[in-house]
Amino acid sequence: MTAEPASRSGRRRRGARSSVAAAGRSVDYRNLRNPMPPMAAFSDDEVEAIHGAALDVLEELGIKVLLDEARSVFRSGGAHVDDSTEMVRIGRDMVADALCAAPRSISMKAGCRSRDIKLELGRLVFQPGAGAPHTTDLKRGRRPGTAADFSELVKLTQHFDVLHMIPPLIEPQDVPVNVRHYETLRAQLTLSDKVPFVFARGTGQVQECFELLRDFRGLSDDDFHQRPHCYTIINTNSPRQLDIPMAQGLIDFARAGQVSIVTPFCLMGAMAPVTVAGALTLSHAEALAAITLTQLARPGAPVCYGTFTSNVDMKSGAPAFGTPEHFKASLGAGQLARKLGLPWRCATGSAANINDAQSANETQFGLWGSLLAGATVVIHAAGWLEGGLTVSYEKFITDMEVLQMVAELCTQTTCNVDDIALDALREVQPGGHFFGATHTMQRYQTAFYEPMAGDWSNFGTWTERGSKDANERATGTWQSILNEFTGPELDGDRVEQLMASIHKRTAAGGAPPES
Repeated sequence: MTAEPASRSGRRRRGARSSVAAAGRSVDYRNLRNPMPPMAAFSDDEVEAIHGAALDVLEELGIKVLLDEARSVFRSGGAHVDDSTEMVRIGRDMVADALCAAPRSISMKAGCRSRDIKLELGRLVFQPGAGAPHTTDLKRGRRPGTAADFSELVKLTQHFDVLHMIPPLIEPQDVPVNVRHYETLRAQLTLSDKVPFVFARGTGQVQECFELLRDFRGLSDDDFHQRPHCYTIINTNSPRQLDIPMAQGLIDFARAGQVSIVTPFCLMGAMAPVTVAGALTLSHAEALAAITLTQLARPGAPVCYGTFTSNVDMKSGAPAFGTPEHFKASLGAGQLARKLGLPWRCATGSAANINDAQSANETQFGLWGSLLAGATVVIHAAGWLEGGLTVSYEKFITDMEVLQMVAELCTQTTCNVDDIALDALREVQPGGHFFGATHTMQRYQTAFYEPMAGDWSNFGTWTERGSKDANERATGTWQSILNEFTGPELDGDRVEQLMASIHKRTAAGGAPPES
C-alpha cells in the first residue's frame, strides 16, 4: 500500500490533527489513495447491460425536467422535448458526447494550498454526515439544528485532517431560508480552510454565495471561474424527475466552473425497483441525464458521478442503510463509474436512532462497501443517524476513529532491513519478550496508531477511571475539541468585509429559494 508523501507529521491521539507532532511518526491524512482493490458485484457483460438499459430509459422513456431553462438547454443539444408534459428524451449520442467532455480529474482549491483536493478515480476523500434537520448529543439531547450547531460541526470537521470537504452538515432551522445561505457560508469560511459547500436553492442564492466566496478568497471573476472553489450536491427526484432548484443548480454551477456532485437517491422498493440491478439502472440513467445537462451548459464543466442506493424496510417503508443490498449497490455503482471514468461519490450511513452497536455496524458496513467500490468521495462517513434526520456529536467522534484507521491503511507499510528486525530477533532469546529490546525502545512511542475514543485499559483500570463507555468518552473528546478550537489563520480585513457584505445583503432581504 502506498500513500502520498507526508506534509505534516503527527500522532493521532484524541483526534489530534497532524500538526500535533510526535517525533518519528509521519502520517498524511490529507492526501489519501484508496489501497483496496475494487470488488465487483456484476460481470462486465452485466455492467454493459445496466448501462445500455439506462440509455434506453433516457431515449425511450425520458426524464421529467421541471425547469423551463433546463428543457431549453436539452432541446438545443438535440434532445426531444415535450413542454406540455415536461418530458425530455435524451439520445445515446448526446450522453456519449457529454461523457467525453466531462473531466476525469478535478482539482479543487481550498482556503489554503495544503487543503486543496483532487477528485479522480483512485483518490479517497471523506465527508461527515450531511443534510440533517436535527442534531443530538448526550449533554443537550436531540433538537432542531441551529446556527450554533452548524458552527460547532464545522469546527469538528476542520479539526480532523481525514475529513477533506465541508458538507451541508445540518439545516440551521433558527435562520430563515432566505438568509440561511449567508450563515452557512460564513461559518465555513471563517471557521475552516477546507473546500466549502454551497446549497443549490436557486440562482439568487447561488450567485450571492459565489460572490461572497470570490471576494473572501481575493479572486477575480476569471480566477473564480477557471478553477472550482466550491461544490454542491444535486439530488434527482427518483424516479425520473429533475426539479427546478436542482436543474438550476446544475446549470449555475456548470457555467461558473464549480463542481456538481450528482446523486440520485434510489431506495429499492420505494423510489426504485426492488432489485439491485433495477435500482442501479434507474440511478445510472438519472445521473447520466444530469451530467449531460452540465456539459450542455458548459462543456468541460466539473461534475462527479454519484449514487446513494439502498433499500427500505418492506414492513414499514422506512429507509435502511448499511445493508447487504446497500453494499452490493455501491459495488455496482463503482463498476459503472469506472466504465465512465469519472470521479464519483458514494455514501455510508445508519438508520439507527442512537449511537449504539447497530449504528456502528451499519455505518462501517456501508463504509466498506464504498471503499471496496473504489469511491472517490464518501459522504455521511461520520455522525449520521436516523437515516439522515440527525447528526450525533458522539457518533461523529466514534466514526472518526474508524476513518482514521482507514487512513492508516492508506499509508505505506515499509519493509526495509530495520523493519524486518533481525537484530531484535537475535537479541531476544526463546521464551523472552520484546518490550525492552533496543529495536522496541527506539520505536515504541510512534510505532502504532493510538485510539482516540477507544480504551485499551484492563477492566480494573477502566473501573477505577469511572467505567466510561465509548459514548461518554466521545462526549469528552468533542467538548475538548470545541473548547480548544483556534481555527485557521484569516485575513482580518476580509473577514470584516465578508460580515459587512452579509449584513448589507441581509438588510436587503436576502434571496428567496426557488421551488
